[in-house]
Amino acid sequence: MDKPPSSSSNSSLFLIGKNSRGNWVVRDQKGLCGGLFVDRAEAVKFAMFENGHRPQAVIMVPGILELDMNGRPGASDQADAQPALARAA
Repeated sequence: MDKPPSSSSNSSLFLIGKNSRGNWVVRDQKGLCGGLFVDRAEAVKFAMFENGHRPQAVIMVPGILELDMNGRPGASDQADAQPALARAA
């Protein structure tokens, strides 16, 4: 089995949602890994690969999720403040 490229990220939760421009966003909870995607399927595929294929560690975020790769947790975490989260897989 292939090891994820960001093996340090595989202990992290991955958040999936749309940003304010309607793009699909994936980022790990720590803000160290992520990207923009053309559709939900590609976003989920990336998140699953990065976290070692653990569906329980992929969370769909209601509302806005912005990609902020500063590595500063909480820098633009509007989504983390919302209590209602749904599992993606």
